[in-house]
Amino acid sequence: MTSAAIVQKLWNFCNVLRDDGMSYGDYVEQLTYLLFLKMADERTQAPYNQKSSIPNDYSWPQLLNKDGDELFEHYRHTLEELGKEKGLLGLIFTKAQNKFQDPAKLRRLVADLINKENWSAMSADVKGDAYEGLLEKNAQDTKSGAGQYFTPRPLIKAIVDVMVPKPKETICDPACGTGGFLLAAHDYIVHHNPHMSKDELRALKEEAFQGTELVQSTARLCAMNLMLHGIVGSSVPKKDQIGNGGGRLPLTVADSLAGDPGHRYDLVMTNPPFGKKSSTTVVGADGKVVKEKESYERDDFWATTSNKQLNFLQHVKTLLQHHGRAAIVVPDNVLFEGGAGETVRRKLLHECDVHTLLRLPTGLFYAQGVKANVLFFDRKPASETPWTKKLWIYDLRTNTHFTLKTDPLKREDLDEFVRCYNPKNRHDRTPTWSEENLDGKWRCYAYEELIARDKASLDIFWLKDESLEESDNLPEPGVIARSIVADLEAALEQFKLIAGDLGEEEETETI
Repeated sequence: MTSAAIVQKLWNFCNVLRDDGMSYGDYVEQLTYLLFLKMADERTQAPYNQKSSIPNDYSWPQLLNKDGDELFEHYRHTLEELGKEKGLLGLIFTKAQNKFQDPAKLRRLVADLINKENWSAMSADVKGDAYEGLLEKNAQDTKSGAGQYFTPRPLIKAIVDVMVPKPKETICDPACGTGGFLLAAHDYIVHHNPHMSKDELRALKEEAFQGTELVQSTARLCAMNLMLHGIVGSSVPKKDQIGNGGGRLPLTVADSLAGDPGHRYDLVMTNPPFGKKSSTTVVGADGKVVKEKESYERDDFWATTSNKQLNFLQHVKTLLQHHGRAAIVVPDNVLFEGGAGETVRRKLLHECDVHTLLRLPTGLFYAQGVKANVLFFDRKPASETPWTKKLWIYDLRTNTHFTLKTDPLKREDLDEFVRCYNPKNRHDRTPTWSEENLDGKWRCYAYEELIARDKASLDIFWLKDESLEESDNLPEPGVIARSIVADLEAALEQFKLIAGDLGEEEETETI
């Protein structure tokens, strides 16, 4: 069965469960638990004959052999007990809860949908793509906010295509969500290196990838996603015992910004969460409410700020080895914000080779009104002279419109950018913009030009907006309306950030 067919089969059942009040996110989460149990059982059988660390009382056959209220109670107990385990097993089942309302529907999912497929026999591509398909469908459920952590896969693939990950390289995503960048890098390496050695294959499985995710429920989805693609870390001992508690997992549940993890990587690719929680509400013993700024004071940071995107940018720099390569999605304010923003940009331009900026159009992300960019840079050793010589900018935003449903971004929409980037030799580039071709989307700016700009702003445009030139070139009314909404929402977000800095931020947390 194809991955698309599997996705459709599983997703159709989700529509049945929605009648019981189960959300898309809850469904994918419950599916994660059941798929893990089923695959763990499959790996104990021929030809694998592996020993599972799942206690026999909570194994898949025990679940399969029960029905009605007995099944319901056993499933609940299974989730509770497995959540106490360590390693990959504990990561997936921590704080797991039974979200089913009807034992009959749980039985149907267990016996009719999951048990009838041999998941281990499927290729990693098929089952991994199937699971990715479910996550994408989940992300499209904007009412539940599920898309907040979902980066468009065509964008991820284009970024990976120009970053060119190689066997034996270490790859990190400090805000990995469901693992999109890590999996795309894995697939790229496998596809472009069909004759890898045993050591390279082992490294790909156990050592190559490291993700960090703050939200437990999202990390659970990521762990399952990685496992389905064969990325298990070195938690698996020599006999491939599933869910073993020792060794190194490819995923950590933590606040990436809390400190320097100490590890350094060849590649860092990430799309940190947008938005800014600038303060936390603390209620003291005397009942008084005090607001505390949420900032990170780290010796490895150039500036102390409550702007999470600036902090992530500094964190990514820290994570890189010398000559390591980075691609990070950042909102527009990172390019022009003064104060700490200016400090970070000037330091980044001096200490790293900031060589490429991809300006993204609106309509790509599930969070509306987001104006984002992809910043590419290499970390370099200490130097008295700036490492950045030229910043090449590709403007995919001006005169370009996408929507999530009717006109979504496709990989081919980024073909010209990939060609211009020239991943085979990025030092040999040719601009498409010139005095003779003012419509060219690709041009470069020297370091001296960048540093001389007000606040060292990288918020650079040169293309004319066709819709402003003459009425005949106006986009469709729906496009205009969406653009106005996006601009208003982006402006509102900026006002919220300002309000937060003035102590009026609504997004607070009571301790």
